[in-house]
Amino acid sequence: CLLSPALRAQGVGELTSFALERGAEDLSLSASLQFELPGQVEEALFKGIPMFFLAETSLLRERWYWSDKVVAETTRQYRLAFQPLTRRWRVSLSSGAAATTGQGLALSQSFDTLDQALASIKRISRWRVAALADVDPALRYRFEFHFRLDLGQLPRPFQIGAIGQGEWVIAVSRVETVSLDNLP
Repeated sequence: CLLSPALRAQGVGELTSFALERGAEDLSLSASLQFELPGQVEEALFKGIPMFFLAETSLLRERWYWSDKVVAETTRQYRLAFQPLTRRWRVSLSSGAAATTGQGLALSQSFDTLDQALASIKRISRWRVAALADVDPALRYRFEFHFRLDLGQLPRPFQIGAIGQGEWVIAVSRVETVSLDNLP
């Protein structure tokens, strides 16, 4: 459904499915990620340290005479935490700048197991990434998707210990050249 796919997986993780779809008023992304939590990350989670995952998209209009123009950008932040008293897992989803300011939309859901909680993070369904009004159907665009474990949200001692350590890397990226004419 997309022109010239270029899959670029980094660190621990890969995309098992990826689809950019055109709706009546918007472009939406559906994707399935595959990654395993490294032992140190899982150990920190069981000690009550929340982990933050960041999913980012960019739609850029390619220009030969200047740098590419950003048409749309979206961000989602997932917070995964273990609740020791209830022995349950909680996943919170924030979107946009609200993820860093604490304002705006945040949705939370509880799970019995870590696998169930991770499954909700690994599945992205119909995420609105751009308005069709902002996209010219005659032009080609570059669509970038990045998913990573956000080490900047960890407590300071963990940040210092995680820098340069491969066990703390969870990242998946994909770059596509898209045209609205070729989208479903």
